[in-house]
Amino acid sequence: MKKNLAKAFKREILFSHQSIGDDDLDKAFLHLERAHILGQKFVWAHFHTHVLMLYIAFLRKDYNEVLGQILRIPLGVLGSGIGIVPVGNSGGANVSLFRKMDIPADLESYLNDE
Repeated sequence: MKKNLAKAFKREILFSHQSIGDDDLDKAFLHLERAHILGQKFVWAHFHTHVLMLYIAFLRKDYNEVLGQILRIPLGVLGSGIGIVPVGNSGGANVSLFRKMDIPADLESYLNDE
């Protein structure tokens, strides 16, 4: 992962932790979706994002999301490991594992450098 992309990924993870601390779980999850978009091509980043999404799902008592994240963790790691990921996918259980999605404009430059 190149330096600028790594910084952007870490920033979204940090924002998610801050939002958890502020008890704003919706905002925390939004930052994790953005981190997922940035990190899904990289095994550790992809895994890390889904584990945090699972944690938030437990905090929310959102058991559909819990199940979705439990399924996504091994499949996401496998996809990253073999280089097959649906670009732009936000990683939440509310979207298909295989759905490609538009990348938010402010994140595109980080991914284009990769």
